[in-house]
Amino acid sequence: MSKIVGIDLGTTFSALSYIDDAGRPVVVYNDDGQNITPSCVHEIEKNTFVVGESARKEWGVSKKAAAARFKRDMGTTKTYKINNHEFSPTDLSTFVLKKLKQDSEKEIGKIAEASVTIPANFGHDAREATLLAAKNAGLNVKYIIDEPTAAALYYAYKEGKSLSGHYVVYDLGGGTFDVSVIKVKNQNIEIVASEGVSKLGGYDFDTELKKLVAKKFKEKTSQVLKDDEYNENDAENDKKSLSKRDKVRVSVGKTNIEITRVEFEESISSLIAQTEMLCETVLDNAKIKVQDIKAVFFAGGSTRIPAIVNSVKKIFKKEPISTVNVDEVVALGASLYAAFKNDGSLLTSTQKESVSKLSVDECTHNYFGTYMQTNDEETGQILLVNDVIIPRGKKIPVSITKDYYTPLNDMESIICRVTESKEEEKDIKFVKLIWEGELEFNSKRPAGTKISVTFSFTENKTMNCEFLDEETSVKKEIDLSFDSLHEQKNTVEDIDKFLVE
Repeated sequence: MSKIVGIDLGTTFSALSYIDDAGRPVVVYNDDGQNITPSCVHEIEKNTFVVGESARKEWGVSKKAAAARFKRDMGTTKTYKINNHEFSPTDLSTFVLKKLKQDSEKEIGKIAEASVTIPANFGHDAREATLLAAKNAGLNVKYIIDEPTAAALYYAYKEGKSLSGHYVVYDLGGGTFDVSVIKVKNQNIEIVASEGVSKLGGYDFDTELKKLVAKKFKEKTSQVLKDDEYNENDAENDKKSLSKRDKVRVSVGKTNIEITRVEFEESISSLIAQTEMLCETVLDNAKIKVQDIKAVFFAGGSTRIPAIVNSVKKIFKKEPISTVNVDEVVALGASLYAAFKNDGSLLTSTQKESVSKLSVDECTHNYFGTYMQTNDEETGQILLVNDVIIPRGKKIPVSITKDYYTPLNDMESIICRVTESKEEEKDIKFVKLIWEGELEFNSKRPAGTKISVTFSFTENKTMNCEFLDEETSVKKEIDLSFDSLHEQKNTVEDIDKFLVE
């Protein structure tokens, strides 16, 4: 029988999980015999690429023939150059997903459906870019799920009926940070509030450690440390060592440098302060006090850093829980979600029983709105302002309609816009315009013509929008898929020309 899988597409490492015949979510090991696959791409010869540990090693030595950490730029126009090729973050993510698919199908057979995880703080473009990467990799992705939600699902599944009340999922991986307040009763999960930042994680800690080593190297030798003398992989390995030991000795040529855990923690203190501010914000947004939090669940490899553990204990006044492998928990939860969402046709009776009690209610993490005209009370001038239609914190799926009116007589068309913002903003300078187009009327319309605007946030966390002149039934329906909004550097056909080994 074809399999349903969950995929954690991570900044530094990715993983794939499925529900086995016993009804348990398990991670599938890759061709290297590892449970997680480095999200790195390396061209070993013309048009032949490898993904995984060998690519990670190459990237650490030279950035010319390899790329990594591209997840942080999903949904943007940034490109990465590998030898003579330029790839978007979506293209590179496609390579990683192809690798996971190929390796896993050797072990478990054909993959019929997949759910892919994304950071809760991902905006619309980044979400759509992830879906496009999965499609280009040949995966049938019916649902995407936020990483903290996936982690919460697995912890609820593992703990069973012992969970009841409000909990926190603290997800700090290689590139992104999310913190969510969830409400759990048995295996029913409600996401109450979420906060996060798309560029804060292990990679940033590695960067600070590199700066620290460079500073000490210059103090000892009066020379500038070169990238190839102490690269990102070196920093990552030493960072992991400092989670277990009080100090490490770094050898740069003939120069030995000692880095203590205290020094490292001081170097990342401003980054940790950012996570603490977001933890306080998510509690405020959830309208809940620290003493009402039953437990804090960890996800992501960076939660192994002692300074992070101490920070969480300080904020939430309790010892965080990491009873499962924090590198696997998101993928495991994603496979539960994929099976739970399936109609049952691809599941055995045992698998159906395993996920039958699961339930999850998610909410919007951003504000979505449109431009409207208003009169400035002081000057009398007509201003364009942002008007929120779907606020943050609305249960998903959600559909909201608001009515607007044309300001002038004999209008032949109106400009339709869709915006996204982290905060409830009226000033158009502080919102992201994610779509703009024109609704053309079939005749000149008088002032005061009602235009109904409907925004629908789907179960898959994507937007559908409609601008409707109710009297004439003329409407503009908006396709907000990523490939319709942005011209891709490489097409699906282009990507298929390259071999992923």
